[in-house]
Amino acid sequence: MRSNIVIKVDSLSKQYRLGNVGLGSLGADVNRFWQTKIRGKEDPYLKIGEENNRETIGGSEYVWALRDINFDVQQGEVLGIIGRNGAGKSTLLKILSRTTGPTTGSIKIKGRVASLLEVGTGFHPELTGRENVFLNGAILGMTKQEIKIKFDEIVDFAGVERYVDTPVKRYSSGMYVRLAFAVAAHLEPEILIVDEVLAVGDAEFQKKAIGKMKDVSQGEGRTVLFVSHNMTAIENLCPKSMLLQNGKILLHEKTEQVLNIYLKENDSSQIKTLNDVTNRQGTGEIRFSKIVLLTDTNSPVDCLKAGGNAIFRLHYTSESNKEKFENCRLSLAIKQGLQPLIVFSSELTSRERIFLYREGYIDFEIKKLPLSVGSYNATFFLESDGVVQDWFTISNFLNVIDGDFYGYGTNYPIGWQGKTVLVDHSIKFSDNHAS
Repeated sequence: MRSNIVIKVDSLSKQYRLGNVGLGSLGADVNRFWQTKIRGKEDPYLKIGEENNRETIGGSEYVWALRDINFDVQQGEVLGIIGRNGAGKSTLLKILSRTTGPTTGSIKIKGRVASLLEVGTGFHPELTGRENVFLNGAILGMTKQEIKIKFDEIVDFAGVERYVDTPVKRYSSGMYVRLAFAVAAHLEPEILIVDEVLAVGDAEFQKKAIGKMKDVSQGEGRTVLFVSHNMTAIENLCPKSMLLQNGKILLHEKTEQVLNIYLKENDSSQIKTLNDVTNRQGTGEIRFSKIVLLTDTNSPVDCLKAGGNAIFRLHYTSESNKEKFENCRLSLAIKQGLQPLIVFSSELTSRERIFLYREGYIDFEIKKLPLSVGSYNATFFLESDGVVQDWFTISNFLNVIDGDFYGYGTNYPIGWQGKTVLVDHSIKFSDNHAS
């Protein structure tokens, strides 16, 4: 392993047997141990099995949670790991944390590893918060004096000063996670592995934890592996990400590329061809047929970025004998639930009479999209000569990902997702409060 590579995964696979996992005899168990652990050979009782695809019903009692995984992680790198539930993310982290072993393949890790995989990992419920801090530090190979130096900083970060001498079995899940993360992040492991467990914390703590992970990677050169379903957190923290699908690596590239593929693969409600929509009202003589999301460079995208310029290109078509539709009104409303947040309306932007031919498109353009991260509904409306032609709503139509709306390199709190319209503003004080 080259000096700057701290994690090397080679042909890693993990197979699970559904139901009873015993081999049935002591001789078979001894033979498996001899072949795999002593001689380093493949498990003689290994069966081919099936991949971990939740959308199909398999007939085998063996399932591959991971299959032929290969990747390297550099020192100081922050790697995001994303994928649907059941893709193999948590299994991979458990193997890297050495809480379970691979079925085939190998991993090489250079440095101490601190893992935060699920609520309660590494803590003894009968011990106090203070005792668990020292226990975890000892497991990481730190001396008692080294832990004492970090102790106040850990407790302050976790915000559990009042309860530090209370058994952790009395802690709420949020307190448990705050202390567990503080221990993992402050006791100087070379590699920090964090699973979706941070979702238990509140928005303020999530932001604080992401800031700490940035600090330990950029300032201290430590490596972070971060699994999350929060795409905002992944985009903010991880320059590179890895997308797992059915136990295999689908893509390992820059985070922006990976997120685009992930959203495209998993957003089943992102309907581009509107002809498939059935809950429509109106005569249908002329109607919307397709929508394309574009950036201001006319590049088609699958999701939009908060603060970015965007174009909603709405195509329409008619199968009637009319050559032209007079006195048209068109609108597109982006909604949170039933509440409109943004309304594009021809009535608001044009005093002239609008007519449409049998086929074409309309561009609704917006500078600096003011939506926070989340999924939004959309309502489409088209009228001609006072008669409704097409009118329908699509749920979860638009996905918005994080962007630097305010231009200061910072983002709004995670807890605001899908709940906030962003607006340019300023704050002025009666005297000079800022330096």
